[in-house]
Amino acid sequence: MIRAALISTLAMATPAIAETPLPFDLGGDYTLTNQHGERYTQVDPNGKPQLLFFGYVNCQEICSAVFPMMAEVVAEIEAQGMDITPVMITVDPVRDTVETMGPKLAEHHPNFVGLTGSDDQLQVAYDAFSIEKEEVFVDPEFGPVYAHGSFVYLLDADGKFLTLVPPIVTPQQAAGIVAKYTKDLS
Repeated sequence: MIRAALISTLAMATPAIAETPLPFDLGGDYTLTNQHGERYTQVDPNGKPQLLFFGYVNCQEICSAVFPMMAEVVAEIEAQGMDITPVMITVDPVRDTVETMGPKLAEHHPNFVGLTGSDDQLQVAYDAFSIEKEEVFVDPEFGPVYAHGSFVYLLDADGKFLTLVPPIVTPQQAAGIVAKYTKDLS
C-alpha cells in the first residue's frame, strides 16, 4: 500500500525527483510471449536497455499519449548514439494477442515489443511492478476501457529496474532521464 502511494505521488514528479533513487524495489523475472509468438523474458535478447509500459493497444487514454512519447524517447536516445527497446506488457490479453499487437505498436516504432501471456504469466509481471488494472467500462466503439498504471519503467538489458519515467514529462526530458541511466549501458 505504501509503495503504491509513493508511485502515485511520483506521477506528479519533476524530472529531478524521477532521477533520485527510489525507496522501494520494483521489477523481477517474468516470461511472456511477444508479438511474433516468441518467448520473451525481462532480459532484452539484443542486450539493450528497455522502456517498459503496462497498457493496451486499443487504449484511447494514457496509452495513446505514452506510446508516441516512448517512440520519441527511443529516437532521441538513438540520436545520442545509444539503443533502447520500447516494450509494452498488455493489461488486455483478450484483445492484445500475438496477432493483433504488432501492427498497432509498429505504428509508433518499428522496434516496439508487445508482450502477452496467460493470466498467471501476466500476473507475475504485474506483481513485480505493482501494477493494478481494472475494467472501468465498455466503450461502444473501442471495447473495454481499463484503469492501469501510467509510468514507464526503465530497465537495463538484464531487466533490472533502474528508475521510473513519469508520463507527464516531455519526450526530451524523458530522454534526459533515460540517458543519465543508460549512457554506460548501451
